[in-house]
Amino acid sequence: MIVTEPTLTIPNDTTTPSLDALLQAQKDAFLRDGAPDIATRRDRLVRLQDALTSHAEQLATAIDADFGTRSRAMSLAGDVMYTVGEIAELRAFLPKWVKAETPHSLRRAIGLSQEIRSTPLGVVGVAGPWNFPVQLSMVPAAGAIAAGNRVMIRPSSVTRRTGEVLAEAVAKYFDPTEVCVITAEYGPGSAFSRLPFDSFFFTGSPEIGREVARDCAANLVPVALELGGKNPVVVDADANIGRVARRIAAAKLVNSGQVCLSPDYVFVPTKLLPDFVARVLEAWQHACPQILENRDYTSIINDANYSRIVCHIEDARELGATVHQCIPQRENLPDRESRKIPPTMITGLAPGMTIEEDEIFGPVLSLYTYDNIDDVITFINDRPCPLTMYWYGPDNERKQALIDRTRSGSVNSNEFMLHMMPTADMPFGGVGNSGYGYYHGKYSIQTFSHARALVTYRGPISFSPLMTPRMMAKSTRLFSGLLRLIRQ
Repeated sequence: MIVTEPTLTIPNDTTTPSLDALLQAQKDAFLRDGAPDIATRRDRLVRLQDALTSHAEQLATAIDADFGTRSRAMSLAGDVMYTVGEIAELRAFLPKWVKAETPHSLRRAIGLSQEIRSTPLGVVGVAGPWNFPVQLSMVPAAGAIAAGNRVMIRPSSVTRRTGEVLAEAVAKYFDPTEVCVITAEYGPGSAFSRLPFDSFFFTGSPEIGREVARDCAANLVPVALELGGKNPVVVDADANIGRVARRIAAAKLVNSGQVCLSPDYVFVPTKLLPDFVARVLEAWQHACPQILENRDYTSIINDANYSRIVCHIEDARELGATVHQCIPQRENLPDRESRKIPPTMITGLAPGMTIEEDEIFGPVLSLYTYDNIDDVITFINDRPCPLTMYWYGPDNERKQALIDRTRSGSVNSNEFMLHMMPTADMPFGGVGNSGYGYYHGKYSIQTFSHARALVTYRGPISFSPLMTPRMMAKSTRLFSGLLRLIRQ
């Protein structure tokens, strides 16, 4: 899904430092001060937490204004509290996760000592998306801070109000040479991704991700890409269809489907489809007795995305698909003014419908039927790798076949985005078209660190003379003989 950021001009105020100047100041500070100790990193994490909690209400208000309507509880819990939980985990386990490794300690007996240190990379750039504008900017930033880096954060221009509150909050608790937030006034996101960072982290669509990868490649900057995709759901023939329908229905309502892990299309056994459709509609009717005046039903982020989703629905309808929608009585939906689209299922899909190609990123489920798990596996493998995949049903051979014969960033069984639970100790990341690299907890430390090998030799015998041309000439027959023995 593509959201085009507005073209913005760099401020004329000469007192505002340029992006290059901010980056250089952070690089200079990093080299001057060296890798921070555990106490310094924890102090920075505490300050990041304080910046968020002291501005939690302002952030929730800004997110609501950016969306048009967005559940305040969702913003406080899903954006702020989730990030605070991640920060708490990093603080608690930081000494364990950055502790130096000493492989092969017995080699000390011959005068050889080895150590692998987890060292910070330098200055990390984090480009966040608009759908969870606090969590998806600040969780990777927290990981980079925990790993000992300086950080520059670029929130999405689409949620400009939220970005401005984040910038104000961070500026109150950090010197800009430690952590700073780059707001939309500095220009488009492409100006940020072209900077020569020491590492870069991007969350967004595969289309923009490709551009970011090219920008980073020009400066040889290592980049982690957390992208989206069409996430498949497979309902097993032995599943409890009532329970499964309720859970999938609820998952699709989260942020009105504007979640990178949202279910996109569902495979249902042919004989179970009518019951599944009826039960999902029933669950939606119970959860959404009203939509237009419901402040907890999230609006689509902007007019462009609203039109895109509605066009997908109408295209499918015009080409013969059946559209099932949950529209409360006396409400006229979808509604362009509020940008609210009712929960929708589409059955009878066929090749050529636009909804089959585009990541929906809205409250719409595409439904397919199947009778053989092999057909499902073929369908999934014929498409780009998704960020996650869902299985609803018991552990059986069909589930194992689905896992073993497909690729995805993760697999969640019987519940929505389980691997994103706080303290889940699970990596989050995609594969192929859904991205590369991972983060959360110790995996953030790995992404934003370099495993630096330190080796010291104190023995009396030198190995270097054995590699001189004279010795190599004498060793040719020895090595050839050893290789012949290995072949045998």
